[in-house]
Amino acid sequence: MRGVVFLGDRELEIQNFDDPTPEAGEVVVEMKASGMCGSDLKFYRAPADGGTASLGLGDVDGPVIAGHEPCGVVAAMGPETGEFGFKVGDRVMVHHYKGCGQCEHCDVGWSQLCQSGIKVYGATSHGGHADYINVPASTLVALPDALSFETGAAISCGTGTAFGALRRMNLSGRDTIAIFGQGPVGLSATQLASAMGARVIALDIGKERLDMAKDFGADAAIDPGADDAVAALKDLTHGKGVDLALDCSGVPAARLAAVQGTRVWGTVCFVGEGDKVTLDVSSDMLRKQLTIVASWTFSRSGQADCAEFVADRNIEVDKLFTQRYKLDQAEKAYKLFDTQTTGKGVFLL
Repeated sequence: MRGVVFLGDRELEIQNFDDPTPEAGEVVVEMKASGMCGSDLKFYRAPADGGTASLGLGDVDGPVIAGHEPCGVVAAMGPETGEFGFKVGDRVMVHHYKGCGQCEHCDVGWSQLCQSGIKVYGATSHGGHADYINVPASTLVALPDALSFETGAAISCGTGTAFGALRRMNLSGRDTIAIFGQGPVGLSATQLASAMGARVIALDIGKERLDMAKDFGADAAIDPGADDAVAALKDLTHGKGVDLALDCSGVPAARLAAVQGTRVWGTVCFVGEGDKVTLDVSSDMLRKQLTIVASWTFSRSGQADCAEFVADRNIEVDKLFTQRYKLDQAEKAYKLFDTQTTGKGVFLL
């Protein structure tokens, strides 16, 4: 089978691998859609001369197939998989983490929090930019018939991450929320928050992404590169600040603006990976009774909840995808995605 491998220094290669055979507890999924996520760019851009460690892969043997938003059809099942309720031909997403399977976190579907160490499919173990993926049956999540494979791929990371963060903040239709960064996760958050009835203020420095945010339901759009984000948020909220703020950018200035643009008793959630932020604890937090939380992706059941929410409300998650590619177009796909000016890309197999 074919698989996309990041080589570092913005280079990749389509390599040949043996078709996988499932062992006990495992299934092989024939890929139908594999989404491109902003966090893939960390591996794509990493220096090539530092080996797998410089790619953020740790100590792994051999090349690793990229892609952690897999969605497809069960093609083969190994022994000891019957208890999970899937059969050959089922449409499935993959919760792209594997932990020990026995600890308190794994037991409730939060295998990425396993303290014994984890596999991340598409990072430390073969992922979805391939013809097939071999994963534990315990990672499978049913894809509702109403949803496309593309939507399932989005829910398998970016859209699911946005849904998990909004749930963590207890968003309601009473709230005004500022969403910093309108990449794939931020756009998903804008689309979902709008569907939940909230008033959404989208922030990004890219005109194309702000235009998309408006199309996805944002009630207002702010370019922090042209305007003072905090002042603009207060102007839109009678001087009080927003009820909730979600940072999907990972940019220090955006995180600070999210905190400072949120009202007294408000809540801020950090989703964007990497970098840092410096806060004045007294004025930015204590004297506002501010709640700051972090949200890292979602549980296996949270992924299923997101899929059900999207299906029940006919949310057009497919609109996230502005580019669709065949696997042999991976080089072109990532060169464009690296500009971070477009929506989301997906490989269709």
